[in-house]
Amino acid sequence: MDAEIQRYFASLESQDKQKQYEAYNHILEITEKEVEWAYEVWDQLVKDLTDRDNHKRSRAAQFLSSLAISDPEKRIVEDFPEIWEVTKDPKFVTARHSLQSIWKIGLAGEEQKKLILHHLSDRFKTCTNEKNYTLRRFDIIQGMKNLYDMVQDEEIKELALGLIEMEEDNKYKKKYALVWK
Repeated sequence: MDAEIQRYFASLESQDKQKQYEAYNHILEITEKEVEWAYEVWDQLVKDLTDRDNHKRSRAAQFLSSLAISDPEKRIVEDFPEIWEVTKDPKFVTARHSLQSIWKIGLAGEEQKKLILHHLSDRFKTCTNEKNYTLRRFDIIQGMKNLYDMVQDEEIKELALGLIEMEEDNKYKKKYALVWK
């Protein structure tokens, strides 16, 4: 890992919130493409998934989701349960940010795509007892759309549209359907 990337990760620990935010955004941008250094930070990110600091938990889930495309060993499959737990975090913003980025795991390959779609679909069906479940459902549908846009797999579209049809409230059915217009 080059010095610039190391500085970004170090800046995440800064007391300066602006510096943290800039480092966070740079890391997300860099990990949109495959990187060679994923395993240099992987174990620490997995540890951070259960850190007391909700910001660390959120960033770890988001970074690991993005790093899935840089994971030829498929560690993401083994570590997925811990990442998925962050999407249920007691801190709503932490859970939501994690849920909004977890679709990226599906870009890593067929096995990872199936894993993500299974969990997103199941969560859509069962989240009605969760706080703000309509926002969670929206994030799930949006994540499926993001994945579809990247891989152009019609099964994703069919699955998402099928989930939208399950929504009983017309207001939310329309809102979710707009994602696919």
